[in-house]
Amino acid sequence: MNKNVIKIKKKGDDGYKVISVRIKESTLNKIDNLSTQSNRSRNELINIILESSVDDVEIN
Repeated sequence: MNKNVIKIKKKGDDGYKVISVRIKESTLNKIDNLSTQSNRSRNELINIILESSVDDVEIN
């Protein structure tokens, strides 16, 4: 009889790292509003916003 094997990756092996960040309350409110409107989590939205804009930063 074949056994169904459940494969579980170690936490943190998904390419993501947990960080802590300070953010203005007004910015967080905007993110929370977008989260509600888009039915996406706060974390998911922050990742989308960061990934879409990080390459547009220029240091002078």
